[in-house]
Amino acid sequence: MVLEATIICIDNSEWMRNGDYFPNRFQAQADVVNLICGAKTQSNPENTVGVLTMAGEGVRVLVTPTSDLGKILACMHGLEIGSEMNLAAGIQVAQLALKHRQNKKQQQRIIVFAGGPVKYDKKVLEMIGRKLKKNSVALDVVNFGEEDKGKAEKLEALVAAVNNNDSSHVVHVPPGPSALSDVLISTPIFTGDGQGGSSFAAAGGVSGFEFGVDPNLDPELALALRVSMEEERAKQEAAAKKAAEEAAKQESGEHSASKDVTISENANTGMTEPENKTKDQMDDENALLRQALAMSMGDSSSAVATRDTEMSEAATDDHDLQLGENLCLLAKFHFLTCVLFSFVFSLSSLTIRSDVVHYPLCLYLCSILLMLLVIFLQYCCFP
Repeated sequence: MVLEATIICIDNSEWMRNGDYFPNRFQAQADVVNLICGAKTQSNPENTVGVLTMAGEGVRVLVTPTSDLGKILACMHGLEIGSEMNLAAGIQVAQLALKHRQNKKQQQRIIVFAGGPVKYDKKVLEMIGRKLKKNSVALDVVNFGEEDKGKAEKLEALVAAVNNNDSSHVVHVPPGPSALSDVLISTPIFTGDGQGGSSFAAAGGVSGFEFGVDPNLDPELALALRVSMEEERAKQEAAAKKAAEEAAKQESGEHSASKDVTISENANTGMTEPENKTKDQMDDENALLRQALAMSMGDSSSAVATRDTEMSEAATDDHDLQLGENLCLLAKFHFLTCVLFSFVFSLSSLTIRSDVVHYPLCLYLCSILLMLLVIFLQYCCFP
């Protein structure tokens, strides 16, 4: 088999949202890309395939040329659709990526999917084609989707400028009930044979063999196409099953929510008359209990006030009695003080009149009397 390095240019413009190809243009294109990648890598273990997008914010290389089929298929998920297809920039970036391939012995090929309108003039595309031919790059173009005026003519001129020894092809695929992959399976883009130039694939995709490939002539390619198709169908079935499960969960959640609302409404409106009467009786009993509690609290507060008044009156009487006793003791103290001074005065006069020898004795006696008087006063005033 031919040793090739291939770059696939994907159209992810706004025109890929249309559903004239089952299930839509972008998904149909993705299925064909998966089949081409599987066929290329299975035909020769040293073949490499890369993928880039031509729309969006700009040309973006998703995968550089590699033989890892899983990496190639994974890059197709989650692609954003938007803006317009930039055919010239996509082809030039693809040529640059092929120029830096690791194995220089690989032949170079670019496969372009043009689903949106082509805004470049015919002369610009012919100039790009001559540049590709000069660098020995083959070009395959799949024209599908939009059929604006002059699109097919521009793409045929581009392929004619690139074609060298019938190595380049352009295939026009009109809308139809069959999948895009079924239509392209028997074209030279998959088989790699036939004369170069323009060809129209039948919308019905009629072929004598499965996938349009004779398994006796090329069993490896037939097996690779069958495996790729089965994987793609399994992915589509899994996605459909997941979507159905999510829809069923949403419906069950809405049903349970409506059931809960109905139960709560029935619970609120389902109270019977005996329950209402019981509730009213409980309210009356609570009101009587609160009234009795208030009355008991009022009685206890009045009793406390009376007891406080009596205690204050008793305290006033005790204070008056203590004041009278203090006044009585004070009178006694003044009386005894006067008696003491008179006694001391008379004793001093007697001492002066008597002999001088008895003077110390008199002072001693006066001191003893004074001490006894103080003890008496203390006993009398502070018992």
